[in-house]
Amino acid sequence: MTEKATTGSPARRGLRKQRVGRVVSNKMDKTVVVQVERLFSHPLYKKYLRRRKKFYAHDAANACQVGDTVRIVETRPLSRTKRWRVAEIVAKAK
Repeated sequence: MTEKATTGSPARRGLRKQRVGRVVSNKMDKTVVVQVERLFSHPLYKKYLRRRKKFYAHDAANACQVGDTVRIVETRPLSRTKRWRVAEIVAKAK
């Protein structure tokens, strides 16, 4: 006899990826483009390199402005390109 989980606990579902980045565009309705920057060391030359990637994130309240720092969380596909949603606004733009 197996029991189904009635709650969607993160332990059953697995941990979701999180990223912190800067909003570079909010021109779409309920969607923002977030640029995430990471530093990594080159395997041979040991120089630190900076890589940037853009993610489309769902912003249900249209609360994000360009320049805001936000935390995004991985979610189910919401459209052809949107796989992330805005979890919180870490810092507002000046």
